[in-house]
Amino acid sequence: MLAGVIGGVFAALAFAVAEERETSRLALHSQQALATANQLERLLVDIETGERGYLLTGQDKYLEPWRAARAEVPVVGQQLERSSITPEQHRRADRIVRSVESYITDHSEPVVAQARAGGPSARSPATFDNGKRRIDGARAQFTEFATAERQLSAARATESARTFRWLVGGGIAGATGSVLLIGVFAGYLMRFIVAPVRQAAEMSGRLAAGDLGVRMPAQGIGEIGVLSRSFNAMGRSLQQHRAELIASRARVVAATDRARYRIERDLHDGVQQRLVALTLDVRVIEADLPAGAEPVRRDLRAIATGLNEALDELREVSRGIHPAILTEAGLPAALRALARRSGLAVELDAHVPGRLADPVEIAVYYLVAEALTNVAKHADATVVRVEIEADPRELRLVIRDDGVGGATPARGSGLIGLTDRVEALGGTLRLTSPPGAGTELAVILPITDDPPGSRQS
Repeated sequence: MLAGVIGGVFAALAFAVAEERETSRLALHSQQALATANQLERLLVDIETGERGYLLTGQDKYLEPWRAARAEVPVVGQQLERSSITPEQHRRADRIVRSVESYITDHSEPVVAQARAGGPSARSPATFDNGKRRIDGARAQFTEFATAERQLSAARATESARTFRWLVGGGIAGATGSVLLIGVFAGYLMRFIVAPVRQAAEMSGRLAAGDLGVRMPAQGIGEIGVLSRSFNAMGRSLQQHRAELIASRARVVAATDRARYRIERDLHDGVQQRLVALTLDVRVIEADLPAGAEPVRRDLRAIATGLNEALDELREVSRGIHPAILTEAGLPAALRALARRSGLAVELDAHVPGRLADPVEIAVYYLVAEALTNVAKHADATVVRVEIEADPRELRLVIRDDGVGGATPARGSGLIGLTDRVEALGGTLRLTSPPGAGTELAVILPITDDPPGSRQS
């Protein structure tokens, strides 16, 4: 009887071990599927970044990562479908692959081809909006895939632990003589199998949530050890690729800023100076007119007035492309000039010790400019407060108004492009705008060591 009970206990425990190993195997498959999905998402981001960089600058060097990523997509897509072991996984993987392929064939390739052919529609806002909408849809599918995999891993770990506890309890109740053996074996399972599986599920959740620095202990046995090492390698790879992506986006932003600066200088040194010279010529001709030429004098005055108006409009356009005062006088002076032109009651409190790196100053200037424009158009506010604090490590910008609130970046507020600029500099942007309670825009930017003036080179 006792032998039968003990044999049954051992059989049950053997079954539990098999279940735990199966759980480990399925968890490994889930990690492989997540890693492949993340790799496919990185390729999609590379395609988008290369496409956007080429459209903004027209430089073929941005098409090199675009071509490389496009060539890898079919291979990685097949790997993702092969790594799916359940029908639901297959369906989700197939949707992701089709979405990525659709973005490439229906949007990215035609847009790049149009841009190379000189088609103006390739660089239109509608084209950028269409690309972003497709990218957002694909990213939503990646997020859905990762969430489902985490839930599946957690459910497997929970079910495995519940099954194990039931079997251990039954063995203890049925055979007092096997308590010690069961306890020892249970401790082994909990330490070397169940706990690592649970840890893998937890770490997967943190990784999917964006904590790319998370790592698992690498001393696990068997499949758990393989899983731990694969997980850690994936985390390191994701960290590296994210750093490369941030650096690539920063280079695109810097190239755009340099182009804007050159255009502003060309307008200032070329067209503006020509208009000033023409205005002075008209004034000289007017002064030299003989008495009795009043009709001609009136016409010349009208021409001079038109030239002055054109000159003012051109200066306003130049400030929108790149504010010269930002380069010449620094961020606080540029913001004070911006506040005076805004037509709003602006309270500016800027504590900036000296000049900052050009990308930081440019980002802060355009953030404040865009915020003041949005307040004037939509907020119905009486006052706007702009606060800037900078220390050797980071700059903190807060913009508050007492308007109607309810603002969202997705409703054409212009903050989407500024968010890309902030993230390219490694910063964060947070918008808080409850209806009826005003709007607050909070930005944190790291202070880099780049010297001011780099965009003038």
